[in-house]
Amino acid sequence: MCAVIAGDRLRDPALLPIARKIEAGERLSGSDAATLYRSPDLLGVGYLADAVNIAKNGRVVTFASNQHINPTNVCVLRKTCVFCGYARLPKEEGAYRYTMEQVMAEAERARDGMTREFHIVGGLDMQAGLEYYTTMFRMLKRELPHVHIKALTAVEIAHLARIEKMTWRDVLIALREAGLDTMPGGGAETFSAAVREQIADKKLGGADYIGVHRAAHELGIRSNCTMLYGHVETIEDRVAHLTMLRDLQDETGGFLAFIPLAYHPDDNELGKKLGLQGRTTTGFDDLRNLAVGRLFLDNFQHVKTHWIMVTPFLSQTALAFGVNDLEGTVVREKIYHAVGAQTPQGLSLDAILKLIRGAQRIPAERDSFYQIIRRFDEVAARPEAA
Repeated sequence: MCAVIAGDRLRDPALLPIARKIEAGERLSGSDAATLYRSPDLLGVGYLADAVNIAKNGRVVTFASNQHINPTNVCVLRKTCVFCGYARLPKEEGAYRYTMEQVMAEAERARDGMTREFHIVGGLDMQAGLEYYTTMFRMLKRELPHVHIKALTAVEIAHLARIEKMTWRDVLIALREAGLDTMPGGGAETFSAAVREQIADKKLGGADYIGVHRAAHELGIRSNCTMLYGHVETIEDRVAHLTMLRDLQDETGGFLAFIPLAYHPDDNELGKKLGLQGRTTTGFDDLRNLAVGRLFLDNFQHVKTHWIMVTPFLSQTALAFGVNDLEGTVVREKIYHAVGAQTPQGLSLDAILKLIRGAQRIPAERDSFYQIIRRFDEVAARPEAA
């Protein structure tokens, strides 16, 4: 249940019944979500999301000291995932697959103890099978036991199961025994079969994405989830996608956070086909997807903004639109920068603290399970921001 909502903050009458539901602690319907997406009152939608977030998480905004490692860009879906600019065929210029020594060379910067999480994802590489990843995880755990391993999307898990002729569950068990702690949420794209036919025809389907995450949750492996927006999907597609995520969370409670991801049209075939190159999603759409996620996904504690995709400055604004978690230090990111992201490849601790404090929120470093490790201050919000 949310604190009393001031109706005079809402300029769209269609938001009033939704506000009453939120105030009463009632679950929003798919129709309500569509109304939130279509409302001209973006500030009103943001106001509702902010109220819900503060009721759940107070004014604390968390982040992780994490490091991305992308061990291979070789991918069998190079020609069919038309929104991707990162993947390469095995003999294509720019293709790479790290040796264990190269993985360790990237991971070395975590030896100072500041990095607490490795975020490891890459392409669907036929030569990077289960042994490749189990060897990698065991090595990382042996050399850097203090660092949490968040690795491999549902798409990568299903790929490993296919090439090894194993079940999703057995692959997950083997990876967990080697050191896998949690899973990221990438690869969801948009679940609609019609959308996937246009943007990722051969990629793991939406129901199977849910199936892999269900299998992980049943094994005690928690995960994040995502939604790629701003390409060919409709509002109805977005609502159906969110509904599938909410339903699985009702069933397992295994999702840690929801992370909407903005489509970048540069340097990929879909952007060329749609004539979108040089045009990114709008700030209105970026903020709205975060706010709707907060309001509709009532069984999620955490909503994260991915500053790599939408800029640090818009992510700072998002902290007033229902967001309580900011993508962390990262160090060096490759996948989204391969499709035109112009953001930094990493942010310093000071830069992250400045963003959070500038939004009149309280910065706190968290671990990968969203347990707070340390708060940096107790900055009070200005009266007009309360």
